[in-house]
Amino acid sequence: MKLNKQIAYVGCLGMIGIITTEFGIIGILPQIASYYKITIDKAAYLLSAFALVIACTGPFITLLLSSGFDRKKIMLTTIFIFLFSTVVSAFSPPFWLLMIVRMLPAFLQPVYIATAISAAVASGKKSEENQLMGIVLGGIALAMVTTVPFATYLSSLFSWQFSFYVQTIVSAVALIAIFKIMPSGDVPEKKSYGSQIKILKDGSFILSTAMNFFMIASWFSTYSYFADYLVRTRKLDMATVSYMLLLFGVVGVFSNWLSGKMLTKSITKTVAFFLSGTVIIPLILMYSGDNIWTTIIVIIIWGFFYAPCFLNASAYMISAAPKSLEFANSLATSFGNLGVFLGTAAGGWIISHSTINNIPWAGMFFGFLALIMVAWRSILEKSKRKLMIIDL
Repeated sequence: MKLNKQIAYVGCLGMIGIITTEFGIIGILPQIASYYKITIDKAAYLLSAFALVIACTGPFITLLLSSGFDRKKIMLTTIFIFLFSTVVSAFSPPFWLLMIVRMLPAFLQPVYIATAISAAVASGKKSEENQLMGIVLGGIALAMVTTVPFATYLSSLFSWQFSFYVQTIVSAVALIAIFKIMPSGDVPEKKSYGSQIKILKDGSFILSTAMNFFMIASWFSTYSYFADYLVRTRKLDMATVSYMLLLFGVVGVFSNWLSGKMLTKSITKTVAFFLSGTVIIPLILMYSGDNIWTTIIVIIIWGFFYAPCFLNASAYMISAAPKSLEFANSLATSFGNLGVFLGTAAGGWIISHSTINNIPWAGMFFGFLALIMVAWRSILEKSKRKLMIIDL
């Protein structure tokens, strides 16, 4: 196995640990709400607060740490903090303390993702860039198919604390792998803050950022309440929900791989294709009924369109800022998590003021906004190309 693939796969393993910790909470929200005697939208703060910390601090911390520092040390520090968080959470502390230890690793999550991607990309050829990035971000889909449903399943058999036991084991394995395999002394060249921040003036990058924000908000307005939504609207028990999460993730592994292939041909068309799911899925969820076989088909379609959203968002944003890879990645992570916060908050607001049946409509609304951003960027770039031709 070539070194660049090794680095990419180690980054992928760390991603599995990170995603298991961030999104493993989704499958156990009903149990946590019951344990702490709070409403489901209050329990969802464990997800939305994590995302909000990333959104507010990610770009700034990444600017400070993504260049001029040993990549191995950055990745080890991040995963260690994730490990500490899951160990404390497994002891079921008071809800306020659970919130704090959940938020701690969020400060370094964007730094890890940006560092892992840049390390993998830097070790390969330019033509392999999307493929290597896809391997690292493939950890998201792999977590969805392995650790997240497995943690949910164990929690349905025993208690919600078992989800954090799984998260602890995964983080520990990732920590060991990074320590053993990642090369030491891999210090990227220090970049000036000004050279990276200037991408914030680029219209295409701003529209790409907005697309990412609305797309993730669209998906997470419903996905954040995946377990509770299936229990209430499809009358499933928690064990069956864990199987649905597994099916969701299996399909996601395939669609993530397919998206990586499609991105090498056309980033815009790939993003638009998977974005169409933000409009299709709400309609299917609303009108498909609660038959178990129909539900299985819905989960398959839902997982297919959802899974590549983070990969597509990163590729789309980086394509607008190829010379600021780490900073663009951190912004993709930050605004993606801001989208998680907005989507989760919107879904929670609808649940508390209406009924959980209506949350897919929020997803459709944000999905339309994301599609508008894609169309707007395409029009803007066509205008730029015409002006360049005229100038020549």
